[in-house]
Amino acid sequence: MTALLRWRPGRIERYVLIQTLKALGIALAVIGGLVMLIDYVEISRGVGDDAELSGLRILGLTLAKSPAVILQLLPFVFLFGTLGAYVGLNRRSELIAMRASGVSAWRFVLPSAGLAFVIGILTVTALGPIAASADGLWQRERARLSGSMPGERQEAIWLREGDDGRQVIIRAARQDRAAGRLLDVAFFIYTVGPDGTRAFSERIDAASATLSAGRWRLVDAVGAQVGQRAVTYQTLDLPSSLADEEAFERFARPQSTPFWSLWRQIQRIEQAGFSSTAYRLRLHQQLSLPLTFAAMAVLAAAFSLRLMRLGDLARMSAAAVVLGFAFFFLNQFSQALGAAEVVPPFVAAWLPPVLAALAATTLLIYTEDG
Repeated sequence: MTALLRWRPGRIERYVLIQTLKALGIALAVIGGLVMLIDYVEISRGVGDDAELSGLRILGLTLAKSPAVILQLLPFVFLFGTLGAYVGLNRRSELIAMRASGVSAWRFVLPSAGLAFVIGILTVTALGPIAASADGLWQRERARLSGSMPGERQEAIWLREGDDGRQVIIRAARQDRAAGRLLDVAFFIYTVGPDGTRAFSERIDAASATLSAGRWRLVDAVGAQVGQRAVTYQTLDLPSSLADEEAFERFARPQSTPFWSLWRQIQRIEQAGFSSTAYRLRLHQQLSLPLTFAAMAVLAAAFSLRLMRLGDLARMSAAAVVLGFAFFFLNQFSQALGAAEVVPPFVAAWLPPVLAALAATTLLIYTEDG
C-alpha cells in the first residue's frame, strides 16, 4: 500500500495521459456539439412553437437540457477518444518503439484506464449533480412555457405520503402557488396493518389545504370515517411527512435527481408507498459509471493495439463503432429489464460495465501475451 501511495507516473505514462486527454477533449467537443445542435433545433421547433422565444433564450434552454444527454453519452467519448489517442500513437510508431524497448502494454494502457476511472468519480460526485439540476430546470421551464397560467395550475394534483402505520392519498383540483395552497382537496386515509395490507379508514374534503411546519391546515373541511356520520370542521390539522415545497412538486424523475439526493429520495418514495425501482436503478448506474469509463478506455486501447498489428485501420474503426453501439444497446436493454423489475436494479446496472471490463481485460491479455 505504501509503495502504491508513493507511485508517480513516469515519462511514458505522462506522455500517454497527455495524448489521451487531448483525444478525449476532441471527442467530447464533437459529441457535445452534435447533442447541443440537435437539442437547439428540437427546442426551437417544440417549445419555440408554443411560446415565442428569442434565439438567446433557446440557447439557454439548450444549455440546461444538453448536459444530461452528454453525460449519458460519455462512454462513447472514452471509447472513441481513447481509440483516437492510441491510433495516433500507432501511426507515429511510438507504441511500436515502446513495446520494442520492452515496455509492457499494461504500463501505457492502465494510466488511461485510471484517468477514465477518476473522471468517472468526478462525473458522479460533481458533474452529474450539476447536470441533474440543469435537467430539472429544463423540465420546469418546459412545463411552464407549455403549461397554463403561471400562477395557477388547472390540472389535478396527486400526492402520496405516509409511514409504516398510515398512508394518505391527496387529490387537489388545482393549486394557488402564490398563496401556498391546494384548492378543492380530498384526503383519502388508509391504515396499514402489520402484514402491510392497507384498509380504507377516512376521507376528508376541504376547500383549501396549506402545508406548514409538518402539518396540513385544512379549511372548511368535511370528514367521514367508515360507518360513521360526516363531521364538519372549520379548520383541521393533519400531521404530514412532506416538506413544504413538496405540496407543489411531484417526485423529480430519476434523471433530474442529483446523486447525493438519490438515497433520501428512495426513502421518501418507499415511505409514501411508491415503487423506488427506477431510482435504485439510477443510483446503481451512477455507482457503476467509473467502471464503465475505465472499461471503455481499456477496451479501446486493447482493440487498437491488436488491430494495429494486422494493419487494417478501416476494420478497426468500423469494429470500434459497432462495439460502442453494442455496449449502448446492451446497457439500454439491461436498463429496460431493471425498470420493468424483470431483474434486480443492482444486476441491471452493473452487468453491462462488468461484461465490458471482462471483455476489455481478456482482449488486452490476448493482445499482450498472444
